[in-house]
Amino acid sequence: MIADSPASTIGLCPAQPFIAADVGGTHARLGLVQVSGDGKVAVLDYRRYACAEHPSLAAILRDFATSVQAPARHAVVAIAGRLEDDTLINANLPWPVSLERTRVEAGIDHVGLLNDFEAVACAMGYIDAATMTRICGPERAGDGPALVLGPGTGFGAALCLPDAARPGAARRVLASEAGHAALAAGNARELALLGQLLQRWPHVDNERVLSGPGLLNTYTALCELASVAARLPTPEAITAAAQDGSDAQAIETLSLFCAMLGSLAGDLAVTFGADAVYLAGGIPAQIKPFLLASEFAARFRNKGVLGEVLARVPVRLVEHGQLGLVGAAAWYFERHAQR
Repeated sequence: MIADSPASTIGLCPAQPFIAADVGGTHARLGLVQVSGDGKVAVLDYRRYACAEHPSLAAILRDFATSVQAPARHAVVAIAGRLEDDTLINANLPWPVSLERTRVEAGIDHVGLLNDFEAVACAMGYIDAATMTRICGPERAGDGPALVLGPGTGFGAALCLPDAARPGAARRVLASEAGHAALAAGNARELALLGQLLQRWPHVDNERVLSGPGLLNTYTALCELASVAARLPTPEAITAAAQDGSDAQAIETLSLFCAMLGSLAGDLAVTFGADAVYLAGGIPAQIKPFLLASEFAARFRNKGVLGEVLARVPVRLVEHGQLGLVGAAAWYFERHAQR
């Protein structure tokens, strides 16, 4: 998904501050950013908003522009979902989004939208590998495609493609809706979970398990299979109980989550021939010790004759933080900067 408001053909002057936003189903992260001549992104001001506490995306953009006294001529928004014509298709946002209505109601001259994980992928060139945590595989990655994925309020994935015609140039990014592809079970217990979920939904996609709401779906289904009362009401409570060992179904929920996440990461790496996998999203960093001790790595490599190939693919955990915001800013500046 890539879209610009109709008036956005006017260029962005170098060093001119503009608004960049990373909007997910739960939080919106906004920054006043500036891009230098060498392409480095500086975040001059930063604020985080709870999406459900505001009536629209436009209201959030307008509040931020007012609070930082920014001349709001340009804004770019990395947002979960897929844009069809002028309407964003998304199951996790608390309000509808129209590109043109957002521009007008926010009082901003030019607005660009891109997929949130497309923006995260665009930011990977700005991240020092030393700040990442290696989950499995070798230290060094190849020069081929790099897969960026992660579970949060939803599930996002994007592919970074090297430009063979311009070695050393910025990578192209392919967005995806992998979160809405059908969930695959890898053993009898996961088949039982999938069967339970299919009693609720005719299509069980990856987000039904591999997301914050998915943790609650899995926990509830496992309690039903065990004929016990579900006592944990939120994803946060489930991950906390799993990590302190106080609830058997919570432990199994997080164990299945990590194993199935590893399996999906391996599936996508095989599908696209990825030379590296970067795991982002809001959840993995919060459960890092549990994730590292889980079956993630084993399930990532469990791809039959291609297991040895995946053993040579590094998987790294990246702290999400301001990645989407920085990536969105870099993407927008590259498209609209006056040279």
